[in-house]
Amino acid sequence: MSAIPQAKGNAPDPAIDWRRVAELVLISRALDELEEKSLVPEKKVLYQFSARGHDMAQVLLGLQLTGRHDAICGYYRSRPILLALGVDPADALGSSMARAGGYSDGRDIGAVFNFPNPRGASALPMCGGVGAQFTPTAGWAQAIRYRSAQLKDAQWANAIGVALGGDASVATNGFWSALTMATTLNLPMLFYIEDNGYGISVPGKFQTPGGDIAANLASFSNLKIFSGDGTDPAEAAHLTKDAVAFVRKGGTPALLRLAVPRLEGHSAQDTQAYKPDAQVKSEWARDPLPKLRDYLVPAVFGESEWNGIADSAKAAVAKARAEAEARPVADPEQTATHVFFDGTHLQAMGGQWREDYRPPRASEQPSPEGQRINMVTAIRRTLEHELAINPKVLVFGEDVGPKGGVHAVTLGLQEKFGEARVFDTSLSEEGIIGRAVGMALAGLVPVPEIQFRKYADPATEQLNDCGTMRWRTNNRFAAPIVVRMPVGFFKCGDPWHSQTNEVQFVHAPGWKVAVPSNAEDAVGLLRASLRGNDPVIFFEHRAMLDATSARRPYPGDDFVLPFGSARIVREGGDITVVTWGAMVERCEEAAAGLSVEIIDLRTLMPWDSEAVIQSVKRTRRCLIVHEDLMSGGFGAEIAAVVADRCFLDLDAPVSRLTMPDIPSPHNPALMEWALPSVERIRAKLEELVGF
Repeated sequence: MSAIPQAKGNAPDPAIDWRRVAELVLISRALDELEEKSLVPEKKVLYQFSARGHDMAQVLLGLQLTGRHDAICGYYRSRPILLALGVDPADALGSSMARAGGYSDGRDIGAVFNFPNPRGASALPMCGGVGAQFTPTAGWAQAIRYRSAQLKDAQWANAIGVALGGDASVATNGFWSALTMATTLNLPMLFYIEDNGYGISVPGKFQTPGGDIAANLASFSNLKIFSGDGTDPAEAAHLTKDAVAFVRKGGTPALLRLAVPRLEGHSAQDTQAYKPDAQVKSEWARDPLPKLRDYLVPAVFGESEWNGIADSAKAAVAKARAEAEARPVADPEQTATHVFFDGTHLQAMGGQWREDYRPPRASEQPSPEGQRINMVTAIRRTLEHELAINPKVLVFGEDVGPKGGVHAVTLGLQEKFGEARVFDTSLSEEGIIGRAVGMALAGLVPVPEIQFRKYADPATEQLNDCGTMRWRTNNRFAAPIVVRMPVGFFKCGDPWHSQTNEVQFVHAPGWKVAVPSNAEDAVGLLRASLRGNDPVIFFEHRAMLDATSARRPYPGDDFVLPFGSARIVREGGDITVVTWGAMVERCEEAAAGLSVEIIDLRTLMPWDSEAVIQSVKRTRRCLIVHEDLMSGGFGAEIAAVVADRCFLDLDAPVSRLTMPDIPSPHNPALMEWALPSVERIRAKLEELVGF
C-alpha cells in the first residue's frame, strides 16, 4: 500500500516564491469576481466557471512545472494554473468574452483552455467532455518516455504530464484508461484530483465508494498516492512539490488528491440550491485565500505589502478588462478557416511538421515493382518503409505486436522495429485514440489501429476532439494521427464487425477519410496520410485485403496519392457510377458489356466532386453505389450535389443503391441479400440507361 504523506512543518518553504503565489491567487480571485458581478450580468461572458476555492492549490502546482516539455491538460475550472504557467490575464479574460485572439478567437467556450508555451510548460487543448483530458495526457507522458529514451532527446528528460480533474471525473472511462496506461507502462504522469465533493449537484459518493479516490487507489500497483487539504498553504505546498518531484525523479505515475471547497456554483447559472445553508457556510469557512494571507503575514511579508499585492492584482485585472473589451469580435468570414492545414500556416504546436519536417521526395506516378500483391502486403510494406525512414512513426493497437494484427497487416513489424515502435495496448479504444492525440501533440506520428469499425464507438469523444482541435484552437494546436480501421463485410457479416458507416467521420469536422479499393491506392493514400499534417481515418476494407481484384504491383516507395482525387476505373458514355471500397469490384463486374463510366472516389473527405460532375454532364445519368445504409449515407451527399449542379443535364433521376437501413446480417445468404449485389447493380444500370 502506498503511504499517504502527512503535513510537514508550517514554516513557509523558502524555495517557493510566495509573493508570486499571492499575486496569482489574487488575480484569479479578481477575475472571478469581475465575471460574476459584472461581465456575466452584462452578458459579456456567456459561460463562467468560478475557480474560487480551487485556486491556491492550482497555483502552487503550476509553479512547480518548470520543465520545457512539461504539459498539463485541464478542465473548465483550471484558469489559476494557466495563470501560473504564464497566460496573460487579458488573454484569459478576452477568451471568456469570446473576443478575437486568446485561446480560440471566439470559436470555443472561454473556459476551454489551451496554451502553446514556447518558454515553458504548455497547456494541451482541453475538451468539453469530463474525463477527456486524461488519455491525451497519458499519450504525452508516453511520448516523453519515447523521445527521451528512444530518440535520445535530452530536452525531454525528466519532463512530466499532469492531468487535472475533479472528483466526478474519476468515474469516467478516460480516467481509468489513462490510469491503466500510466501504471502498466510506468509513465511520468501526475493525476491531480481536486475533490470538492460534487459533480455539479451529484455528491462524490456516487463517483467512487466513500467519495475518496485516493483511499480507494491506495493499494493500486505502481501508483504513488498523495492526499491532503488543498486549502492549507503549508500542506498544499509540500504535497504539490513532493508529488511533482516524485514523478519527475522516478518517471513513474502518482495521484495527488487535494480536498478543496467549491465556493460558487458549478457555473454562473448554478444556484447550489441542493446544498444546505450550513454546508455552504462551512465551505466558505475553508476558503484558502484568508488562510494564505494568515500564513504569509507576517511570516513572509507585512500587511502593507500584502495589501499592495492585492491592489496590484486588481489593477492588473482592470488593465486586462480594458484590453479584452478593446478586442474586436473575430471576422465571421474567417470562421471556416483552419479546419484542415492550409499548406501555409503551421499550427503553433503539435505534429511533426511543427518541428521542421518536410516530406521526402514523392511522385503521383507509380513505379510498379514485381508481382501483384494484396492489400495486406501493400499496407504492411508501406508501414515498414515509413517506420524505417521516420523514427517518429509509432504503430500500436490491440494485437498489433507479436500476433501481427487480427488481419495480419502488422505481422513482423514489432520483430523488426522493436516494442517501443510497434506495440500492443490495453483494451480501450478511448485510450488508444486519446494516447495517439497526446503523442501527436508531442511531435510524434501515431498510427493507432482500431480492430473493427464498430469498435471505434467507445472512442467517439476522442475522435471528435482530435478532429476539431485545429479549428477550435484557431490553429494553435493540431494532432495529426492516422487511424487505421478495418471496415465492412468479409465472407459473412454481423452487426459488430461488418459496419461501414463512413459518413460518421465525413460528418466529423477536421478528419480526412480514405477508402482505398486496391493495393496501389492503399499505398499512395497511406503514405500521404503518414507524411501529412492532418488527422486521417484510413479504412481498410476486409473483403479487399486479400481480394484478387484488389491486387496490384507495389507502386514504389515514392508513390503518394493526393486526397480528393478520384480514379476513373473505366470510361463509358451512357451512365456514371460513383462508388468506393468493395463496391468498385462489384460495379466493374456489373458493367460488363455496357457503356458505363465508373468513378472510384478513393477518399470521401475531401471527395472529388469535380470529377463526378464532369462525368455526369457527359453521360447525363448517375448511379451511386455504396455498402453503407441508405438513409443519411454519403451517397445522399453526392446525389444532392449532382442534382444541384447537373439538374439541366440529367436524362434520368439520380439514383442510389445501398444496403437497407439494417445492421449487417451474419448468415452469408442474408448478408448477400442486404448488400448491393452484381445482379442488382446490373439491373439498376439497365433501368436507368433505358429511362
